[in-house]
Amino acid sequence: MAQYDVIIVGGGPGGLFAALEMAGSGLSTLLLERGRDIEKRGCLIQEGKVEVCPPCVPCHVVSGLGGAGAFSDGKLTLSTSVGGRLADYTGLKAAKSLISYVDDVYLRLGASYQLYGVGPEVEGLRRRAAMVDLRLIPTPVRHVGTERCRSVLQGLRNHLSSQLDIRLGVAATSIVTSNGRVVGVDTDRGERHACDYLVVGPGQEGAEWLMKEASRLGLKRYDNPVDLGVRVELQAAVLEEFTRALYEAKMEYFSRSFDDRIRTFCMCPYGEVTLEATGGTDPVSTVNGHSYADRHTPNTNFALLVSTTFTQPFRDPIAYGRSVAHLANLLSGGVLVQRLGDLQEGRRTTPERLGRGIVEPTLASATPGDLSCVPCPTAF
Repeated sequence: MAQYDVIIVGGGPGGLFAALEMAGSGLSTLLLERGRDIEKRGCLIQEGKVEVCPPCVPCHVVSGLGGAGAFSDGKLTLSTSVGGRLADYTGLKAAKSLISYVDDVYLRLGASYQLYGVGPEVEGLRRRAAMVDLRLIPTPVRHVGTERCRSVLQGLRNHLSSQLDIRLGVAATSIVTSNGRVVGVDTDRGERHACDYLVVGPGQEGAEWLMKEASRLGLKRYDNPVDLGVRVELQAAVLEEFTRALYEAKMEYFSRSFDDRIRTFCMCPYGEVTLEATGGTDPVSTVNGHSYADRHTPNTNFALLVSTTFTQPFRDPIAYGRSVAHLANLLSGGVLVQRLGDLQEGRRTTPERLGRGIVEPTLASATPGDLSCVPCPTAF
């Protein structure tokens, strides 16, 4: 049994930045990551090797060193106004300081110095959005690009590799406790690693495992809202004025009937819709969006999400989201695509109708169909 001062479970952004804090501290540190190294991650569909998602277990798009962000379009949103509740835990001043610190790290590793969302035209765009009952939230944004994002993360990995132990292809299976305190972790290799301190950041792919471990250990848990929605793809020219100034146009709307909060998320100018699978041995296929620094498509895509907070006795937002995604997969054999006009007319999209549209979907494997058959659609 190996003994460490600190063990970090998960090699995504949270785990890597925790490792960065440990580097040079003199504390012996082990980082465990279920997936592959950055260079060995790849998607068979994106590489043109297969037409249908196998799917890989774990999915190399969302699992591996660098986390799901290694395959994202690398947007750094440098604001406390969106993206989580960091300021609630640290206070506003400390949160801003942490954001600046992370930004500096990315800049040293090769991120772009270009900053969106801060120009004089932003106020005019905010007023235009308000005229149609949309709240535009301007935020400073850097765009790294999908292909450059990996090189930035490789630089961080190289910096860390000589200062701590990194074990890849190894999953934590249980958290070991004794007398009410953590003393180590067991792995799927039949090993036990002991530690004084444990940092657990398995990401979305490991969320179900973490929830089960928290329940087993009797830890108090707070359920986040469930975000469900569609990914919208349209001609890039439609939003070009916004994306040119903001890159990521963060907008929200509250519905008149039920006061639901509806928001845009993960806007990918001149990008492409991509496929990913989550859920380990029982995967579901969902979609994401990427934008590259050095190549463009004619389209822009973004997620349109509705946030819902359920009350007792509901206790499993992850299972709920997965059940909706499973239903969409069952109907389509993968993910569904539907034209907005067909959705408004209450009819399914056929390959012929899709071919007559002015937007050519960048995800060729999506199945034309009818999203109204899914209570809360997960792909568009």
